[in-house]
Amino acid sequence: MIVTTGNDVSGYRISDYLGIVRGIVVRSPSIAQGIVGGLQRIVGGNNETYAAVCEQAREDAYQRMVIHADELDADAIIAVRYDATEFSDSVTEVLAYGTAVRLEAN
Repeated sequence: MIVTTGNDVSGYRISDYLGIVRGIVVRSPSIAQGIVGGLQRIVGGNNETYAAVCEQAREDAYQRMVIHADELDADAIIAVRYDATEFSDSVTEVLAYGTAVRLEAN
């Protein structure tokens, strides 16, 4: 599956637009991650514990988006973006979305 933030795919023509595809994940840190992350907040600087939770949430949302596009028999996903919304303290929704398309070689 070709996945791009661009609006086209070099060397291909878009033959069909299949619609928006998305992957949604709601995450919060584990108790251990919360404790370690809380301690790192006190010290300051980059919080690697929370960064790992965020990165895993983005990866999971991305994979769910690709699965959604695969279910539509898409060849690619264009105009991919991420969004995040905090529901409550330490609970965040991560959304990966884009447009599923079919391609033809130029």
